[in-house]
Amino acid sequence: MTNVVDPDIVDLEPAAWRLAHLVGGVPDELFGGATPCPAYTVGDLVEHIGGLSLAFAAAARKTPIDTGARGPAGDASRLDRSWRTRIPQDLTAMAEAWRDPAAWSGTTEAGGVQLPGEVAGLVALNELVIHGWDVARATGQAYQCDQPSLEAVHAFLGSFSLAGRDAQPDGPFGPAVEVPRQAPLLDRVVGLSGRRPAWAP
Repeated sequence: MTNVVDPDIVDLEPAAWRLAHLVGGVPDELFGGATPCPAYTVGDLVEHIGGLSLAFAAAARKTPIDTGARGPAGDASRLDRSWRTRIPQDLTAMAEAWRDPAAWSGTTEAGGVQLPGEVAGLVALNELVIHGWDVARATGQAYQCDQPSLEAVHAFLGSFSLAGRDAQPDGPFGPAVEVPRQAPLLDRVVGLSGRRPAWAP
C-alpha cells in the first residue's frame, strides 16, 4: 500500500533519484580520483553512499541494521560487482521509507547515534543533496537539485554552521565557506557544508 505523505515532511525522492542517477553514471576510470570529501576517493564515496542508503532506510523504519565487523562505510574495496544497479535501488528504497510519516516521529538511530526522527530525516536528506554535489563535481556530471530539498538542507545546515566560524570539534561538518548572498541557493548550501562552490570568493 502506498503511504500518504504528510505535507509537512520533506520528500527525499527527488534528491535520492538524482543521486542514484549520478552514482549509475560514475565512470570506472575515475574510481581512484579525488572528491570534495578529502578522505574519500570516488570509489570510497560511492561505497559510503551505498552504506548510508541502508543505514537511513533502517533509521526510517526504526529497525536495527547489522554492519558486522565491516566498520564505517567509505571503502571502495568492499564494493561488489552489482553496485552500479544495487546502490541506486537502495537509494530509492531509502527515499520510500521516509515517505511514511511515522519515520519522522519518535526516536531512531543512525550511525550509532540516537536522534529524533525528524532530525534523522533531515540528516538523510542532507547526505543525499551534498553527496550528490560531491559525486557530480568529482566525475564531471551536471547536478541540479529540487528547490524544496535545497531549502530544507539550507535551514538544517544553517543551524550548525556560520560562515567564518570554526567548526565544532565534534560537529558533523567542516567550517562553512563564505558564499555571497546573491549566489544560487545550491552554492550557499554547498558552502554551509564546508565545501567550496563556484560562487565562493
